[in-house]
Amino acid sequence: MAAVVTGIGGYLPPSAVTNDDLSRTLDTTDEWIRTRTGIRERRVVSEGLSTGELAVRAGARALSSAGLSGVDALVVATTSPERLCPAVAPEVASRLGLGTIAAFDLTSACSGFLYGLATAAGLIESGTADTVLFVGSEAFTTLVNPADRATAPIFGDGAGAVVLRRGQPDEPGALGPFDLGSDGALADLLAIPAGGSRQRSASGGLGHTSVPTEDWYLRMEGRALYTQAVERMTQSAQTVLKRADWSVADVDWFVGHQANIRIVAAVAEELEVPEERVAVNIDRVGNTLSASVPLLLNDYAARGDLKAGQRVLLSAFGAGLSWGSTVLVWPEISAEPVD
Repeated sequence: MAAVVTGIGGYLPPSAVTNDDLSRTLDTTDEWIRTRTGIRERRVVSEGLSTGELAVRAGARALSSAGLSGVDALVVATTSPERLCPAVAPEVASRLGLGTIAAFDLTSACSGFLYGLATAAGLIESGTADTVLFVGSEAFTTLVNPADRATAPIFGDGAGAVVLRRGQPDEPGALGPFDLGSDGALADLLAIPAGGSRQRSASGGLGHTSVPTEDWYLRMEGRALYTQAVERMTQSAQTVLKRADWSVADVDWFVGHQANIRIVAAVAEELEVPEERVAVNIDRVGNTLSASVPLLLNDYAARGDLKAGQRVLLSAFGAGLSWGSTVLVWPEISAEPVD
């Protein structure tokens, strides 16, 4: 048996922040941001919106796309949880009217969608569930220092979701082989130092009272991450292509995590995927972490560029460090535009 994609949905907060908006408070310009990241605007949560609400809205659209009112399990990937405890997934399940199903969170940063897909597929292939709703949801701009010109322009908020069902390995929508990896020795290249048990223990349990303000925000070593991202995504993508017995020529769309347009372009070049087969939406949404890949899939499916029967290569890289890839043949499903 296999896990088959049978529904998709996405949601973006209505509030858009352009590069010109950022330049009013940061020492930066629209040209500087666009040429280095490919981003011209991003969506941000406003009062009343957070990770859980984004997940509910994207999840509802995915369920509608699949023609389902219920599933057997719900998985939420997020790096910007509502609270340190409890997980947000049970609350999302309740708000979607899914009852007392299995529901849990996982954290794998920008690789969260690939790790979550593998986890959801495992629930189906093990016989634990026949249907799974999987959501990548992020309100990560709340964890980025608005005064940091290196990170503030990069990230955006949003949620993307898919519904998986039990099916056959040779049918459209069936997830192919996975490649997942990590390197915790480089964890500090992308991290938020404060908030967890390590910081609380070191400060004698005093919480935020003895922690520098900047430790509550993301720290990023951009140049080192670029090198790692290109190398790991390329190797991971090559691995799943080999396992699936696909050549690069078989790939209709390379759907890579939207971290930085230079990273996406460099990976595509290493893989020898032509530019016209590289999916991109970072220009208008920024880096939405675990929501990045499903939002990109939803965008291209909704506008008709991603068609049933086309072969898709998915790959992502993120904090941890972590990375992952898989392949699938796109199924015949409906997708609603997020804007």
